[in-house]
Amino acid sequence: MTIRILIADDHNLVRQGLRFLLNGGTGLETVGEAATGSEAIRLARQLQPDVVLMDLLMPDMDGVEATAAICDAVPDTRVLVLTGMPEERGVVPAVRAGAIGYLLKDADISDLRHAIKGAMAEQPQLSAKASRLLMNAVHSPKEPDALTKRENAILLLLAQGWANKEIAHELEISETTVKSHVRHILTKLGVSSRTQAAMHAVRNGYLVGSGTSPLNGIPAMPANSAHGLVERRRTPSLN
Repeated sequence: MTIRILIADDHNLVRQGLRFLLNGGTGLETVGEAATGSEAIRLARQLQPDVVLMDLLMPDMDGVEATAAICDAVPDTRVLVLTGMPEERGVVPAVRAGAIGYLLKDADISDLRHAIKGAMAEQPQLSAKASRLLMNAVHSPKEPDALTKRENAILLLLAQGWANKEIAHELEISETTVKSHVRHILTKLGVSSRTQAAMHAVRNGYLVGSGTSPLNGIPAMPANSAHGLVERRRTPSLN
């Protein structure tokens, strides 16, 4: 299977070099290039690549923000950060935004190809230093702020016991997309099961009748209110 790649970098020379080097590798194909964060989001939606190589220092929108938007809009696409930004400034925000890996631009092309294939297999791809920084962040967690609006909505429904099929129907997306979102939620929250994710939602006040969710400033949904929405949607009109 050929892995389809979108390159997002504001330097034309870097994009050309990566395209030349990657297209020469077995099973890799560059399908698009983006010079800005917003262009990367647009092309990701349009091309549906398997992997996006994302620089963090981008004009009009930084790579972290673009990564979060792509992971929300195209959940089956893996974002692999490839940047010159020191890990101290970038790795934790990038991973929280949904990136599956973090490499510096001084990496060998063989390492980059290996990382792309590993990302496709959903294996995190981090430099040694990035791994250490990420572990430090896990042991000293900050307030959770990584979930997208869509992931936050799905977490609310998970906490109320909804199945993937019900969530897909309510949000008008495919069941496959729901599964991908759930996978991202578990990764970002650092839990291994839907039950643990639900417990996290309860502990952090996601099911409070009013107020604001701890994530992204999303208004919290009253418990069982979403079930009512589904029931109303599924009940035929008598008029």
